Amino acid sequence: MKQLTLSALTPSRMSPVALAAAVMAGALWALPARADTQEELLKELRALKARVAELEKKVEASEARAAENPPGMTADQQQEFNRIAIKAEALEDARDMLGLKGLKVSGYMDPTFIYNQRQDRAGFQFLNNVSDDLYNYDNSYFGAAVIDFVKETDGGARWRLTLAPNRGVGTVFNGESPVHEASVSIPLTDLQTRLIAGQIPDWSGFEYLQPTLNKLITHNLLFDFTLPTAYTGAGLELTSGKWIVKGVLANVNASKRAAGESAPALAYRVDYAKGEFQGFGFAGVHGKAPNFSENILDDAGEVVAQPDSRVDLFEFDAYFIRGDWTVQGQLSWGRQERTAITPDPDTGELRDAQWWGVSALAAYKFEPRLEGTVRLDYLNNRKNGGGLLGYSAADDRNGIGPAVAGIDDDGNVVYDDPERGVNRWALSFGLSYLFNQNTTFKVEYRHDGASGPVFLDVKSGDYRKTNQLLGASVLVSF
Repeated sequence: MKQLTLSALTPSRMSPVALAAAVMAGALWALPARADTQEELLKELRALKARVAELEKKVEASEARAAENPPGMTADQQQEFNRIAIKAEALEDARDMLGLKGLKVSGYMDPTFIYNQRQDRAGFQFLNNVSDDLYNYDNSYFGAAVIDFVKETDGGARWRLTLAPNRGVGTVFNGESPVHEASVSIPLTDLQTRLIAGQIPDWSGFEYLQPTLNKLITHNLLFDFTLPTAYTGAGLELTSGKWIVKGVLANVNASKRAAGESAPALAYRVDYAKGEFQGFGFAGVHGKAPNFSENILDDAGEVVAQPDSRVDLFEFDAYFIRGDWTVQGQLSWGRQERTAITPDPDTGELRDAQWWGVSALAAYKFEPRLEGTVRLDYLNNRKNGGGLLGYSAADDRNGIGPAVAGIDDDGNVVYDDPERGVNRWALSFGLSYLFNQNTTFKVEYRHDGASGPVFLDVKSGDYRKTNQLLGASVLVSF
C-alpha cells in the first residue's frame, strides 16, 4: 500500500482547507508515538501550525498568479481583457450619470396622401395642425412625426413622454400642445399594482391610435366619433394572470377644469387574454365631459357656452389572431346630456344625444410581407337629429346630422326631418407591404355612406348620400 506523505500533497493539488486537514491528520497520527511529554506535544503543535501557515501562503500566491494569467490566456490577452473590462465599466458609469439607464427612445413618421371626392381635395398631409382643421375622419392622427421617450427606474417606476406636434391628442383638445402623452406608472405593493397619472390617450376599442399598430390608414367610425380623446387624471392599474384592469378619475378631453366645474369622470378598461390567440376587453366612461352645443343664443344672437354635461359610454371589443388571420370587432353605446343636434321644437331646450355602433375588421397575410384588410362600420345616430361625442351640430364633411332636403332661396339648408339624424356606415379595403423591418407602405380605399343626403359636394354645392376616399402612406418607424 502506497504511503501518504505531506510531500505528495502539494499546493497545486489541494485546497487550503483540504491541505490543512491532511496535515492535521498526519500530525495526530504521529503524535502518540513521538510526543511523550506535554512539552514535546506543544512543540509539535507549534511546528504544525507554522507549516500550515506556510502552505496557505503558497496556495494564495498560486491562486493570485492564476488570476493574473487565467489558463489559456497570455499576458497580452489578459491586458487586453482588463482594458475592455475597464472601458465597459466606464461606459456603464457614463450611462448611469447621464440618466440613460432604462431609457428607450422610439418614434415614427407617416407622410400621407389623401383624396376626398366630396371635398374635391387631393394632396399630401403631413404635420398639418389638426386644431386649425378640427378633427375629421379624413384628417385623423395620420400624417404625423412622433417621438416617444420611456424611462424605467431600478425600482420599477415608468415615466413616459410622447411628442406629436400638430397631430397628437394634445393638439385635438388643447390647441397648440405638442404633448401626446405624459404619464407616470409607479409600483405600489408590487409591480402588478401600479399608480398611473398624467395625460393618457383613450384606451377604448380594438383600434390603436398609432399607425404602427393600425392596419389601415383611417380609423373606424366608432374611434372617430364615439370615443374620448384623452384623460387627465390619476388612478390604478392592476395585473393578475390573464387580467389587466385600469381605471382613473380624470378630466375627459380637458387638461384643466373650467370655473364652476369640479366633478371628475370615471374611465376604466378591462382586458382578458383567453389564450395565445384570442381575448376580449371592455371600457367605459361615466361622468362629465365638454358640451359643444351652439344651439342656445343670448339676446345679441351670440352662442351661450354650455357647461360640461353628463356622458355615459360603454364598449366591448374582442380579437382572434392566429397564423395569417386577424379578426377584430367592437360594439359601442353612448349618450350625452344636452348635446343633441336638434333642440326641442316646442321649448327650444337642449336634448340628449344617443347612439350605438358596430365595427368589424378582418385581415389576411397573402405572404409574410403583404397583408390585405377589410373593415365595415355602422353607426346608428337617429335620436333628436343626431349628435355624437364632441359633435353637437350638423357636419356636412363627416356626414353627421339630419338628411338635407335642399337649399332655400336665402341659401339656408333645409332638412328633410330635423328630428331624425342619418345613420352612417363605412367600408374600407386596404393593403400593407412590409418593405423592410422599419418601413411599411399602405394604401386604402374607403366608401362612406349615410341613410340620407348629408355629404356636401363642394364642387357642385349639392348634398350626397355617399363619399369616396383614397389614401396612401409610407410609415417609417424605429
